[in-house]
Amino acid sequence: MWTKQRRKTNRGRLVVPILATMFFAYFGFHAYHGEYGLYSTIKLQDQTRLLRAQYDAVKASRTELEREVQLMHDGTIERDMLDEQARKALNVSRPDEVTIMRGSGDLTIN
Repeated sequence: MWTKQRRKTNRGRLVVPILATMFFAYFGFHAYHGEYGLYSTIKLQDQTRLLRAQYDAVKASRTELEREVQLMHDGTIERDMLDEQARKALNVSRPDEVTIMRGSGDLTIN
């Protein structure tokens, strides 16, 4: 029977740890930078916060518009609301009134 024994080299002992390190580095990189990774999750959370703020602003605007429509709806229009809308549409005021111009171009009539 013919047998030949070899002595283990240092290179042979490093193959498995190097392959394991490369394996973990690859999956670790993609766990952070991948499409569903930690970095993408943080970006999605930031975008969610921004969209939530925009949603809240639009919702507040809609609530205000609904309130104004309710004041003019159902034949129960208030005199103040009618006067305010007419003056805003016609851009007029009486001589004894003070008109304050706001930055948005809307008129405030006191």
